Amino acid sequence: MKYVFCPQCGGRLIDVELGERLRAACADPACGYVHWDNPVPVVAALIECVDRDGQILLARNAQWKQRFFALITGFLERVETPEDGMRREIREEVGLATDTLELIGLYPFERMNQIIIAYHARCHGEIVLGDELSDYILVQPAKLKPWPAGTGLAVRDWMLRRGLAVPDWEGPPPNPRGE
Repeated sequence: MKYVFCPQCGGRLIDVELGERLRAACADPACGYVHWDNPVPVVAALIECVDRDGQILLARNAQWKQRFFALITGFLERVETPEDGMRREIREEVGLATDTLELIGLYPFERMNQIIIAYHARCHGEIVLGDELSDYILVQPAKLKPWPAGTGLAVRDWMLRRGLAVPDWEGPPPNPRGE
């Protein structure tokens, strides 16, 4: 999203070269506002269901038009650590209790101007979908098919660390079930 007006003084924003990049800055030098457009942190969980033979839970967002399943993701609240935010998102979106969290890695998601903080979460309980999700699937770890962007990179890294075969990818993100 490109902003036109300064949120501090209401003046016009103009493009100014700062830090080797063009930044939207207030045209009024007395204001001094700069929109740095820093990426937003997002947490993501590759959920291993310990009481379902270690299957991996993938979910489908209710707003997605295509039939695609992915990791549970969410934004942090102002006072949360990434770990606390991840536990909250898992509880809110799929109703599971988190036993352990292990960092998989950090991944840029440039299209959405986000940085993904991805975790492997071992969880238990009854799966109850929150309002944001429309469906879920459970997949054996060896049957996962990572996708070449965003959280799919975390799936790939998690599989490689466990010695699982990772299929090559080409073209649009595949459905993790191979459908």
